[in-house]
Amino acid sequence: MAEFMIDITLPEDLEEDFIAKIPEQRTMVNRLMLKGIVTSYSLSMDRGKLWITMEANTKQDIIKQLNAFPLISYFTYHIYSLAFYNAPVIKVPPFSIN
Repeated sequence: MAEFMIDITLPEDLEEDFIAKIPEQRTMVNRLMLKGIVTSYSLSMDRGKLWITMEANTKQDIIKQLNAFPLISYFTYHIYSLAFYNAPVIKVPPFSIN
């Protein structure tokens, strides 16, 4: 598996249809995060940029995933292959009955 960064530009004027599809988009992203496909999902403060890191075998696999996003018709994007992606490992402490 390889890691990819997707740099997405969002429209300046948000149509009602765009806003209505946001919950469906978030649900899909959450599902992909649980599967380990989406590894991060970030929105700029001005809501003009979205950055996603994803794991896939090929760039074509990323495009296939992106084309399934409810908001894809509003995106312009660039996909970058990453040499590496570092993120902190969060460990849950062991449960103790004591």
